[in-house]
Amino acid sequence: MLEPENNPNPGLVVDPPGWLRALISRRLLGPQADLRVIRARREKAEARRRRRGEPHVVEYFHQLDDPYSHLAAQVLATFAARYDIVVRPHLIRATGGASQPELEKLAVWARRDAGLIAPHLGLSFPADAGTVPLQDHQVLAGRALLAGTDAARIARIASVSEALWAGDEATLTSLAKEGTSATELDAALDEGAARLSRLGHYSGAMFFYGGEWYWGVDRLYHLEHRLRELGACTEPEAGLIAPRPTPDVTGIDASRLRLDFYPSLNSPYTAIVFDRTIALKDACGIEFHHKPVLPMVMRGIPAPRPKARYIVFDTKREGDAEGVPFGELIMPIGTPTRRAYSLLPWAMEQGRDEALMSSLLRHAFALGVGLHTPAGMQKAVEAAGLDWAEAQKVIGDEGWKPMVEQHQDEMVDGLGLWGVPSFRLSGPDGEPDLAVWGQDRLWLVAAEIRRRAG
Repeated sequence: MLEPENNPNPGLVVDPPGWLRALISRRLLGPQADLRVIRARREKAEARRRRRGEPHVVEYFHQLDDPYSHLAAQVLATFAARYDIVVRPHLIRATGGASQPELEKLAVWARRDAGLIAPHLGLSFPADAGTVPLQDHQVLAGRALLAGTDAARIARIASVSEALWAGDEATLTSLAKEGTSATELDAALDEGAARLSRLGHYSGAMFFYGGEWYWGVDRLYHLEHRLRELGACTEPEAGLIAPRPTPDVTGIDASRLRLDFYPSLNSPYTAIVFDRTIALKDACGIEFHHKPVLPMVMRGIPAPRPKARYIVFDTKREGDAEGVPFGELIMPIGTPTRRAYSLLPWAMEQGRDEALMSSLLRHAFALGVGLHTPAGMQKAVEAAGLDWAEAQKVIGDEGWKPMVEQHQDEMVDGLGLWGVPSFRLSGPDGEPDLAVWGQDRLWLVAAEIRRRAG
């Protein structure tokens, strides 16, 4: 189904009027991508820390059944040793609810994704591990991790997590003997989850420092850079613990391979990876299929306010790291997306659908142009090299709907993914498809293109 008949999201969120669209974009979300606000927040946090004579305190939230927490566990002791910080670990439960509405799908995806990225990051994931560890084993691991001081927990977290995901009951039982009771574990999980919620987040494997969140090994490099700027690195000559791999298809002929790309017009993450994806496919000559889908909110997937704020902030720092402009934004959710998508078949006939999507995203998320106004849409269309007079003849047509619905069915039902941007890499014959989700997986797509192209 293209859009659910009874979308659980409020109508004012799915189709906000112009005044509310500007209010949400500029008052609620805009500050999250404003470098002046970000710098002021950091300076305030650092001034408060110095005034109180406190050390650099990093809180880490570990979810026992979260594959990304298992990866983070493998670098936690090194991180604590390499920086002049105090790490305070917490155990948490999965949040679920509106922030994690597809909890079972998320577990399947996270297990698959963590297994894919681990070897590239110098980490490990047991090949035969299930989607989640057995509940009894989780209890044993949790009890083992609660024993002793924070320093002792950090020292043992990698080995405990390894035993948990490997299903090593004997090791877990031995370690749990020195730990706490199951009742005390329940209390600690509740306390950790409550702390995570109070601070404004919802995921496992999260690091919190000075008012900002850093997700697992994927975002640890941002925190490392910040701590180095503060002079808190005890081994400045050493490299980053978890650097982001660079997408590289230099000299690769990928013409025997196929890449399906599923972007969305209302996605901040899509906005910072769209042009890089096009550049990657152009560089290696891969067979490419551009398959836009509707925004998640329009498909009935909730986007709570804390999650929306975090996504915009996270996109800003990810975009800055890649040198991609982002931050002057007016969200094109609802009618602007439908009207923009109605132009796709027409643009596709002229070989300009990629150029149109690129222009729409740039205007909405980097130039602050409201696509809900005719003038804003005209700017984006003309910047894509298309004729506005001709566009007006087809804008609002519904021929785009079967195409986009098919894209969504492929992505959600076929690949088991629901977020954007998503990628599917196919070929050569005999190789299973690689299906991944997220702008921070472009490097993985590139690495797999390089391997498969031989």
